[in-house]
Amino acid sequence: MLFNSYAFLFLFLPVTLAGFFAFGRRSHGLAMGWLVAASLFFYGWWYPPYLALLLVSVMFNFGAGFALSRVAMPSRYRLLVLAVGANLVLLGYFKYAGFLVGAADGILDADWPVPSIALPLGISFFTLTQIAFLVDTARGEARDYKFIHYLLFVCYFPHLIAGPILHHKDLMPQLDRADIARFSARRLALGLSYFSIGLFKKTVIADSLSPYVGRVFDGAANGMAPSGAEAWGAVFAYALQLYFDFSGYSDMAIGLARMIGVQLPLNFHSPYKATSIIEFWRRWHMTLARFLRDYVYIPLGGNRRGPARRYVNLLLTMLIGGLWHGAGWNFVLWGGLHGVYLAVNHAWRALTEARIRSPSVVRGLVAGLLTFLCVCVAWVPFRANGLAATATMLTSLVGWHGWLPGNTGVVALFGEAAPRWTGAWRWVGVLLPAVWLLPNTQEFFSRYGTLPPREEADRLPLPMLAFRWRLSSGWAYATAIIAVVAVLYCSRASEFIYFQF
Repeated sequence: MLFNSYAFLFLFLPVTLAGFFAFGRRSHGLAMGWLVAASLFFYGWWYPPYLALLLVSVMFNFGAGFALSRVAMPSRYRLLVLAVGANLVLLGYFKYAGFLVGAADGILDADWPVPSIALPLGISFFTLTQIAFLVDTARGEARDYKFIHYLLFVCYFPHLIAGPILHHKDLMPQLDRADIARFSARRLALGLSYFSIGLFKKTVIADSLSPYVGRVFDGAANGMAPSGAEAWGAVFAYALQLYFDFSGYSDMAIGLARMIGVQLPLNFHSPYKATSIIEFWRRWHMTLARFLRDYVYIPLGGNRRGPARRYVNLLLTMLIGGLWHGAGWNFVLWGGLHGVYLAVNHAWRALTEARIRSPSVVRGLVAGLLTFLCVCVAWVPFRANGLAATATMLTSLVGWHGWLPGNTGVVALFGEAAPRWTGAWRWVGVLLPAVWLLPNTQEFFSRYGTLPPREEADRLPLPMLAFRWRLSSGWAYATAIIAVVAVLYCSRASEFIYFQF
């Protein structure tokens, strides 16, 4: 079930909230049970048989976590390895079996049949969430073993399909609050408003960019060579489509949780405002970056064994991050590019740290533009359908096939009925300044604790303070208009990009 579908907006969500608050007047446990049932129904709506897979995974990991809390070292370490290994085998079968068999075919010329396995929605997210729980339990950091809470921690529908990737401490303590199941008009208004802005980002902006992106990237996959202007327009348009699609989902997830007083961790914080790749990964898919840091990079040795090993660890971590996104060489290339970017960024900082002491506006603008361009180039393999299409797009970016479109290439393939390439540039001309200059959603709602303490420096500048959202009739009317427009665009409902990961 999609957040941007009429079934979710007008049936599932109202019934879920009404039932939750009704049961909450009687019993906290009943309200939690209702929320679990609603979350399982939400997941099973897509493909009911995979609901059994989710439940088996949850019960196995809950049992493993319970056992880990009661055994001593070294048995605890061995049990952790077995439990994490079981999760990786499950993820590997569904997500990587076809890729690995295909790769072996190419290397060994074995002509083995490549299995076609439907990828269960959200398997990457609920697997990583539970691996983090197992590791935290082994470390003695997770101590809440109520099954209903654990079930909700994994299956809670706002984050189940596309994140954020939760730690036990992000959600479990909040579920024990006495007021969690009590109706609050204030919380509901804040959550609905947050959700409406995310829905607008997805349906009105991200989905409107999709035709311009698909036309060029699909043309490259079909052997056509876009011009430089078409390629750059499509790449920038995809960067913005992904930005508004993913930030829209993140806003909706936070808004849905806020309706009942739960605060999910921040997962998206204006990443295109970053002035370095290091900062980009502190702002983009923040919970995944945290997972990769805590459970991959640091266990590999982090920066504790010298600069050379640090750069190797960065590259390995990002290669794993790339493979997490998808089973394909394109994602390996994307992860490898970001690994190289991070290594170069850290090396540059080490080289210039002693020489550059005072900030500079010009230096910041140049660094921000260079970071954005590097990120956009890396989005090419992330979006392209295969390495050949990636090569075509990258050569087009340097003008290999000419800078302006003619009567060949994607124009010939799609004809005049397709969106004109200039349309992508019009969207880019409007949206890029907005992304760079305007406050993001959590800054817009910062009166209500949407920014964690460490982000205090990123609050709105003084002249913009008056434009922050507040509980007032004026902002209610404005938010209602945004919601109505967003809902009208739901008639062309499409999946979120991160559903495929």
